[in-house]
Amino acid sequence: MATSSITENFIISGEEQAEMFVNALEASYRESLNRPPAPDMEITYLRGAEEIRKFLEKQKNIDAELDICH
Repeated sequence: MATSSITENFIISGEEQAEMFVNALEASYRESLNRPPAPDMEITYLRGAEEIRKFLEKQKNIDAELDICH
């Protein structure tokens, strides 16, 4: 899993390693500035049990259709 490396402990010792680490952080930040924005998303606020039930039923149907396709 991609996030597993984030949870690992690591030790930075010495000026050279510290410099390399900081450079990697800066490069990652600069790269994030050039990423295209995420596609527009529709946000639906559910209010009440009936709206939640309908939403979950719709999701169940979508999931079932996706299972058939695979």
